[in-house]
Amino acid sequence: MYPAELVLPMKAELTEKGFQDLSTPELVDNALKTAGTTLLVLNSVCGCSAGTARPGVLAAVANAAKKPTQCVTAFAGFDIDAVKQARNYLLPYPPSSPCIALLKDGQLVHMVERHMIEGRSAEMIAANLTQAFEQHC
Repeated sequence: MYPAELVLPMKAELTEKGFQDLSTPELVDNALKTAGTTLLVLNSVCGCSAGTARPGVLAAVANAAKKPTQCVTAFAGFDIDAVKQARNYLLPYPPSSPCIALLKDGQLVHMVERHMIEGRSAEMIAANLTQAFEQHC
């Protein structure tokens, strides 16, 4: 498990912008079973999270005309049980962190896996998410 002093500032990048922190399996179930659209970010300490994933997610949420009903996050390697529970909602996709998922009424409708984040700019990630918001939100 990663130390809190490393993870908490990275968590804050999203939670300070309105993302709900899902630190337990119960919080995950409550959030992901909620009606409407949910943007889930499984956050990570890797460089692609800091460089493109978190900035891309924040840009999409800030600038999109259509937005998810709620935005939530859990941190891989820190919120162990919560991330494990969240991954049940992301099947059949294999575990990936970071990753970004859009769920509608509890069902996965759009997935951005780590391999789709690595080597992509924050702008590309934001454009991908904005298009998903337009289609599903």
